[in-house]
Amino acid sequence: MNKKGLSGLLYWAIIFLIVAIVTGIFGFGIISGYSFTIAKVLAVIFVILFVISVIAHVIKKA
Repeated sequence: MNKKGLSGLLYWAIIFLIVAIVTGIFGFGIISGYSFTIAKVLAVIFVILFVISVIAHVIKKA
């Protein structure tokens, strides 16, 4: 995956995390929970793809 795709994924994870925090402050628990879950899933996918990208780069360079 290219840099734009990975950074875009991280961007959306941060957006959903901010939405979860703001809705949690204002007392919208259901929306906050769903937003946090989406942010968590996107962050995990980002980390997995980042690790795969780093490994592929090291293998390609060697």
